Amino acid sequence: MSKVREKIKLTSYDELLKVEITDGLKEIDVDKLHDFSNHPFKVSDDEKMEELTESIRERGVLLPILVRKTNDEEYEIISGHRRTHAARLAGIEKVPVIIRELSDDDATIVMVDSNIQREEILPSEKAYAFQMKLEAIQHKGIKGEESREVVGEANGLSGRQVSRYIKLTNLLPELLEMVDEKKIAIKLAVEIAELSESEQQEILDYFNLGYKVSLEQVKAIKNKEKSTDIIERSEEKTQQSAKVTISRKKLKQYFPENYTKAEMENIIYQLLEKWKSDGYDI
Repeated sequence: MSKVREKIKLTSYDELLKVEITDGLKEIDVDKLHDFSNHPFKVSDDEKMEELTESIRERGVLLPILVRKTNDEEYEIISGHRRTHAARLAGIEKVPVIIRELSDDDATIVMVDSNIQREEILPSEKAYAFQMKLEAIQHKGIKGEESREVVGEANGLSGRQVSRYIKLTNLLPELLEMVDEKKIAIKLAVEIAELSESEQQEILDYFNLGYKVSLEQVKAIKNKEKSTDIIERSEEKTQQSAKVTISRKKLKQYFPENYTKAEMENIIYQLLEKWKSDGYDI
């Protein structure tokens, strides 16, 4: 550990909760709790939320919500956005909270650490969470590559891997959504994120038209080749490689032995045209 990191105390979520349950525990109106500013983790009304809502409806909120006071008896949620949402859905008016005094940077670090360990985290959630935590750590004096290493430590990632995730925040929203939906691999998405907005829009247009975009194509665009030329050239190559070949041996049973290849092809095309004109959809 560097001397800089030894001097800088990073408050962890575990440290905050290593207190007696009565220390700072209060019952707060759920309407006084507000989401963390720019909270990067999605709270969706999915099947798991239904299960959590039903559990809270039956047993209440068992794990207190971690909050910090803002003003006028209002509170910002640091950890517990899903529980808070489920409590609202269940019609719970008051929830248990632990109130802590935290700076903006400490609150951001704890908010990220308390959410990033969930089983199902989308690439977009990781990207924005890592970006927020990185900025908070840098504000506390840890700079450069070391700050990325600190972010990655809690998740078993290298500083380089953290940087790659953060690059995803430069993607157009539609492309980032495709990454979350596993329509674009993260490795390819990182390369696309380094393109200009107009170049990303061109790639998005081609994705929407059903074309595939490869890593090599994106790298070629980064080298200032025109994206339309590269993708169209690739499409031509794909079409050429998709041609259909029928062996001469199979065709012999349908044509006299003295027919040339050109004559056989000509008859096949004539038959296909007649088939099409007769109303058969090929």
